[in-house]
Amino acid sequence: MINTLLIIDPQNDFCDPKGSLYVPGADHDCMRLALMIGRLDNALGSIHVTMDTHHFFHIAHPAFWVDRDGKHPAPFTLITPESVSSGEYSASVTQFKNYAVEYVHTLDRTGKYNLCIWPPHCLIGSWGHNIYGPLSDVLIKWESNAPGRVVDYTYKGSNIRTEHYSAIRAEVSDAGDPGSRTNFALIERLKTADNILIAGEALSHCVANTIRDLLTCLPADKLIVLTDVSSNVTGFEELGDQFLREVENIGVRLMKSSEFLS
Repeated sequence: MINTLLIIDPQNDFCDPKGSLYVPGADHDCMRLALMIGRLDNALGSIHVTMDTHHFFHIAHPAFWVDRDGKHPAPFTLITPESVSSGEYSASVTQFKNYAVEYVHTLDRTGKYNLCIWPPHCLIGSWGHNIYGPLSDVLIKWESNAPGRVVDYTYKGSNIRTEHYSAIRAEVSDAGDPGSRTNFALIERLKTADNILIAGEALSHCVANTIRDLLTCLPADKLIVLTDVSSNVTGFEELGDQFLREVENIGVRLMKSSEFLS
């Protein structure tokens, strides 16, 4: 039986209380996850870690947008098709003005989310981009316990023109960027496992979207959501709860990290 672990975005900006987009409880999630990795060790055939990876100027950061007074929107502002069509919000840089309108309307048609403006987070090269320290230590130990064994890291989100919650594909594909399209390489690596354990942040957003995309190409009963090592963005708790009900109804297994191979 081949077991693999997929950890979504376990980075300082999400998991450390000092992070710019701290997810309440994520630090404790990481500690429980670290204990599980230490307990299972060789029972985990592979570990895959995704990392949110952004520039300061990004379509979901304040700097990309301005209101009628030329002010950047506050974090957690929702940008809707109505607000861009009316001119309430527009791109701050002329070259993106038409694209911004098209993007928000395209995103709306997917039926997932309106565009939410987040605090700048997981900026390339910053402390916030790094893996949360206690979990990073355990991942390095897992590698060192079997020389030649390595954690597989996947970076997502560096395209400033689109959101990239899911590790599998961007919210809106950019024709000029193959990295925004389906990550078949990661899917193929995951396919080799019998059990795909999934953890990380945030359940309401990046974890949920990654799993929904995986379900388009993998059997539901291969996936296990570890419910005690993922938390929701504040204010989006119902999204996380709805997601868990949704996937459990189609055969995804839910369990605590302490229960797997206990």
